[in-house]
Amino acid sequence: MKLSDFDFDLPEELIATRPVRPRPAARLLLGQGDAIADRHVGDLPDILRPGDLLVINTTKVIPARLTGQRLRDTAQGPVTARVEITLTEPQPDGSWRALAKPLRKLAAGDVIAFTDALQAEVAERSAEDVVLRFNLSGAAFDTALDQAGQMPLPPYIAGRRAADAQDREDYQTVFARDAGAVAAPTASLHFDSPLLERLRAMGVGFAEVTLHVGAGTFLPVKVDDIRDHRMHAEWGQVTEDAARRISATKAAGGRVIAVGTTALRLIETAATAPGQISAWSGKTDIFITPGFRFQLADGLMTNFHLPKSTLMMLVSALMGPARIRAIYAHAIAQRYRFFSYGDASLLLP
Repeated sequence: MKLSDFDFDLPEELIATRPVRPRPAARLLLGQGDAIADRHVGDLPDILRPGDLLVINTTKVIPARLTGQRLRDTAQGPVTARVEITLTEPQPDGSWRALAKPLRKLAAGDVIAFTDALQAEVAERSAEDVVLRFNLSGAAFDTALDQAGQMPLPPYIAGRRAADAQDREDYQTVFARDAGAVAAPTASLHFDSPLLERLRAMGVGFAEVTLHVGAGTFLPVKVDDIRDHRMHAEWGQVTEDAARRISATKAAGGRVIAVGTTALRLIETAATAPGQISAWSGKTDIFITPGFRFQLADGLMTNFHLPKSTLMMLVSALMGPARIRAIYAHAIAQRYRFFSYGDASLLLP
């Protein structure tokens, strides 16, 4: 298939820059088979069935966006320059791979001061990014980063407004636990504690998995033939407990519904056969496009995605390209709010 097969025109005013409150007040487009219904996230207890299992991603977004001063000693004396850093991936030795703006102002050996407590040395520089070696590690690094950093809002929000204190709450899920993501699993942003309690009370189960969303989730697809696209890799883990819950649900005839494309990609990576999954950890670069055979997922709760993105390809694989085009046309006509802080859809093939 061609990249243009996943394009659509989106009015700019439908791009959400703030979420609705309370979280479950967000609208929910229910796409079930050929039917489309307009609901709200708070209606999930009326839509789901006892015995259904929601797979949620427990990753926690770190304040990965930093602003600092590059310090460089020259023969003429110290020279400084302002740089913006977005951490993208931790390295095995404790350093971080990061995007830098402007990248041309950095070279190996440069020191960047973010605060009095937090500094980093540029260990490597490539044509695309840098590797930074920080002066702190462990809990001390986490504390300093929390004080110095901002939430890494997606480009389509950051281009319209700066991140602020409210994003510390808004861009984090209520079940965030395992720090490491530089983007939120946004479908999960619609849940709050009362909604989770209502779902549990009616017999909906939960399986917790972890996939640390990387900055690559926002990278555009640059090839016309989607078979030539190479996905970014992200670290994830499915525990023994999560695998057992998913396998038991499938065996009992319940539905496994992934909350977010990250959870779906992870469980399909860990699947061992139709309806079966084992504990798994590692990096996944699974690329789900039309024609993919789903082993586990019976449905997906997800926000509305960017045109020509890999996530548009994923939902097209789940529902079928023609069906997704109809769903997105309905969402635009009904003025649903799009992208990370936008409304949600529940897709049940």
